[in-house]
Amino acid sequence: MARAGLSTERLVRAGAELADEVGFDQVTVSALARRFDVKVASLYSHVKSSQDLKTRIALLALEELADRAAEALAGRAGKDALVAFADVYRDYARAHPGRYTAARLRLDPETAAASAGSRHSQMTRAILRGYDLTEPDETHAVRMIGSVFHGYVDLELSGGFSHSAPDSQQSWTRVLDALDALLRNWPTPTGPPSHGTPTEHRRKTDGTQRR
Repeated sequence: MARAGLSTERLVRAGAELADEVGFDQVTVSALARRFDVKVASLYSHVKSSQDLKTRIALLALEELADRAAEALAGRAGKDALVAFADVYRDYARAHPGRYTAARLRLDPETAAASAGSRHSQMTRAILRGYDLTEPDETHAVRMIGSVFHGYVDLELSGGFSHSAPDSQQSWTRVLDALDALLRNWPTPTGPPSHGTPTEHRRKTDGTQRR
């Protein structure tokens, strides 16, 4: 490709495409320079380093995911919203595996705060309002939802469900059914741990403690 027309936005999008093709870990300024058939030095006026490039790809992926999720959630509530939200993550990961990995890049606090990451959290909490959870259970549920989505998708992308029945789509549907059921029947917190030694506890509960 010719050098004319290079810009930070164009390079970041090209980097995102490269991530989908070869893996996010393989994205570097050098690899991008080869893609454009230019010298590495010519790209440093647009990106500071390979880490800067990866951070920008992560921000792009977070923005794309947030936009898709917001569109999918419009007019939905309850389980319908939960399933639509989950499907956005899974579909994006299967279509753009490199960008999906980029979206989970650890960002510094300032960059993270300015990213679309907060939109993902806000949308998750908006879904949970339909399940009548209060704090700190709402935060526990946010973390659980993220763990289920990302854990399932990671295993699926790595081929973990490719060689056994039933097929992955059936399991995905049942997992979301179970997640919805759990959110509707959120367990009551257990009480604080008992004080004292195990022996003292047994004496108190079996009525054998002497005065």
